[in-house]
Amino acid sequence: MSKVRVNCFAVSADGFGAGPEQSLEHPLGVGGEALHEWAFATAAFKKMFGETGGNTGTDNDFIVGGFENVGAWILGRNMFGPVRGPWPDENWRGWWGENPPYHVPAFVLTNHARAPLVMEGGTTFHFITGGIHEALEKAKDAAQGKDVRIGGGVSVIRQYLQAGLIDELHVAVAPVLLGKGEALWAGLDMESLGYRCAEAKLSDRVMHLRLLRKHSG
Repeated sequence: MSKVRVNCFAVSADGFGAGPEQSLEHPLGVGGEALHEWAFATAAFKKMFGETGGNTGTDNDFIVGGFENVGAWILGRNMFGPVRGPWPDENWRGWWGENPPYHVPAFVLTNHARAPLVMEGGTTFHFITGGIHEALEKAKDAAQGKDVRIGGGVSVIRQYLQAGLIDELHVAVAPVLLGKGEALWAGLDMESLGYRCAEAKLSDRVMHLRLLRKHSG
């Protein structure tokens, strides 16, 4: 059975999934890169950029597993780029260059329409103006029985959690404090939303937590 899932989403020890003041210079917010150092060090992440080496332990296993059986992605607009408001043109083609790491259809939530963007490697960005339910419906159709991965950011994950639409949530808790930014857990009663902590696994760099909705087994 296909799932809607979040994988490898990094948060600080004080619960922030991105730093403040996201911009072209700081795509993860000020200080936000520290959340992802565990991922940057893995062999799987380096391979995405044509590099060799990297760690092959627990962190790498979670990165690899996060891409298995994924048939479509859903992304917030910040995950696609720093442009705000109406698209001034179509020159911005994403953070990842011409061959993004998705390799399947990716549905970008936005308030401003834009034509689909076909990239190298099998990724096509579709820009969805009808909200989270429309994006999920289209993503499930495109996934053809495989899972739909919610890539983020914080606001998108919170909306899907509040709507009860995420089956599985994996977060990597980094031992850093941001103090401010985008808070993932603020105001969310995960117990009442039906989640339980199914796995906790400590690596040399982060604590991996896997939360399941109780109906998901």
